[in-house]
Amino acid sequence: MSNIAGNTIEGTVNHRFVRFAWGVLGLNVLVIIWGAFVRATGSGAGCGSHWPLCQGEVIPRPQQIETIIEFSHRLSSGLALIAVVTLVIWGFRAYPKGHGVRKGVVLTGIFMIVEALVGAALVLLEYTAFNVSVGRAVWMAGHLVNTFLLLAALSLTVWWAKGGAGIRLRGHGGTGWTYWLLVGGMFVLGGSGAITALGDTLTITGGISPQENTLVNTFVELRIFHPLIAFGVFGLALLAVWTANRGGKANREMQRYGQAIIILFVVQLLLGSLNVRLQAPVWLQMLHLLLTSTIWILVVLFGAATLSNRPAERVGTDTAYVEAGV
Repeated sequence: MSNIAGNTIEGTVNHRFVRFAWGVLGLNVLVIIWGAFVRATGSGAGCGSHWPLCQGEVIPRPQQIETIIEFSHRLSSGLALIAVVTLVIWGFRAYPKGHGVRKGVVLTGIFMIVEALVGAALVLLEYTAFNVSVGRAVWMAGHLVNTFLLLAALSLTVWWAKGGAGIRLRGHGGTGWTYWLLVGGMFVLGGSGAITALGDTLTITGGISPQENTLVNTFVELRIFHPLIAFGVFGLALLAVWTANRGGKANREMQRYGQAIIILFVVQLLLGSLNVRLQAPVWLQMLHLLLTSTIWILVVLFGAATLSNRPAERVGTDTAYVEAGV
């Protein structure tokens, strides 16, 4: 499929839906950050290996703080799921067949279900707390990939809901290639970050010595590659923004997203250095992930503005408009 939500007839912007979509996106980011707190504090096993129950109960009677932390994360995840279901139903009721919002909410619903299933699998497979295994590292990297896809689907839903044009995936020359290289780099960076964070949890919070565990030592040794990848992806971001601005399709929205990406990337690199120097305190890990999520959302919106079809043209004198042809 080379065109997404192209040639669709759209009405006036539904500002209530746009605000709600932004809210759902923000809620999911908060759930992600709280999930990082669960992992960083070793609280993932707070409900035992039970799912969807916690310690075998619907509402547990916690004997330890880890249970409270894990159960609160499950409650926030459940709230996010309800919000996504509401978004899907509202999207189908408020927008006609073929509209980009419908495609966006369907993708959001799919990735939200996968997110819940991956979270359940991590608990049932006991890939939580201070479990040391290759399987856990693979599942965590996969979890991060799906989280990125979920945030991308929500971001595109916002884009189309506020009147953004359809997206053409091909035919953009160097602008398109540099953007997709940036997207690929972000996935690699996110995966390496997940493994780095796991190493920090096992060694700093769990107190597992790398000298006593070969796999933990491998996770620690891999840590050196994460900042190198980060600098490489920062270079790709600079290239993508520069190429897009030279591509003849520069617009104010695209420039604004591009500038924000570069600024936040610089801040993120500084925070990453501080994270290493301070030995990854929990609050800094959470802030680091918050910035990562924000940068990724901006990358998606930057791509939507960069790869969009020609700007919409007004039809007649009414409020409806039709997207210009591809």
